[in-house]
Amino acid sequence: MRVVVLGAGYAGLTLARRLESRLPEAVDLVVVDESDTHLVQHELHRVVRRPGVADAITVPLTEALDRATVRTGRIERVDRETRGVHLEDGTLGYDYAAICLGADTAFYDLPGVDDHGLPLKRLDHAHRLRESFLDTCATNGRAVVGGGGLSGIQVAGELAALADERGADVEVTVVERESTLAPAFPEAFRAAVRDALESSGVTVHTGTRVTGATADTVELADRTVAYDTFVWTGGIRGPDALDGDRRVVQGDLRLDDRTFALGDAARVVDADGAAVPASAAAAIREAGTVATNVDRLVRDDPRADGFSPRLAPFRFDAPGWIVSVGDDAVATVGPKVFTGAPARAMKATVGAGHLSSVGAVTRAAELVREELG
Repeated sequence: MRVVVLGAGYAGLTLARRLESRLPEAVDLVVVDESDTHLVQHELHRVVRRPGVADAITVPLTEALDRATVRTGRIERVDRETRGVHLEDGTLGYDYAAICLGADTAFYDLPGVDDHGLPLKRLDHAHRLRESFLDTCATNGRAVVGGGGLSGIQVAGELAALADERGADVEVTVVERESTLAPAFPEAFRAAVRDALESSGVTVHTGTRVTGATADTVELADRTVAYDTFVWTGGIRGPDALDGDRRVVQGDLRLDDRTFALGDAARVVDADGAAVPASAAAAIREAGTVATNVDRLVRDDPRADGFSPRLAPFRFDAPGWIVSVGDDAVATVGPKVFTGAPARAMKATVGAGHLSSVGAVTRAAELVREELG
């Protein structure tokens, strides 16, 4: 029997590690990813200002995994009818699969945005953004960040901090089409984030829609804004292997009897009917539920009586939210909002805790040193 985990981000790597300890030894466990390393995505913005952080937030899969076979390659299509994963160099069959491919940047067919907006999903994106912004600092130019979700907030804060370090007079602007930053999050968190950004010198425009871009301007619904660096974090779409779609999965996180989808690759509705926000915290928790359910299905297969085992329901209860804003941070624990040193310590703990959970203890210590200085 073969269980395949597609993707080695937060959901995929967490799931694979749990399956390694749960599944019977006779089960062939395969992890497939384009990269041979795991990236701590929520710390990627740090690389723009601190390139050395890249070493701390990338973990070779062969170090993080024990019994699983790691196969590196691009996943082109998942055929659930034949239970086959089509790779650029062949096809991999499965008995059970978990699609954990994350999400790609959505450009929404906005004219010029795909051509000129810099995304921030991979290490090479962070390096390109750093090079562009250093040029902007040299000319005291302007940076525009399209999208006021967590990624946009963090990169805007990092750019403002980098400009300060360089002694540059750069205007950093965030443009968000909704009426508030971080619209999917609690009101107190949203307000504190805006305060932190504006305190760092970032200009915030909410209720403002990007309609397109050229090589040197961002086109808004009511005006045109010149830029020297343009970052696009305005939305996500499903992976190419799922035709760009983020399929809806319910409480058991299944697309069908033998295929699960979790993390940012799916739109998750938990067992209580609540939509789950795309986040690292959600992906990691979803992986725990899927590990339990895959293990139950594997141990019950073949099903002599025709009945499936009872699967564990996924319920998402976020303990709080946290985001960095340059050298500051904003965190919520229940109704309380924290900023300054307590929030920075929480942020460092989250990243280090994840690295420790995947066996990268030395990298966890390195990240804490970088975060807390």
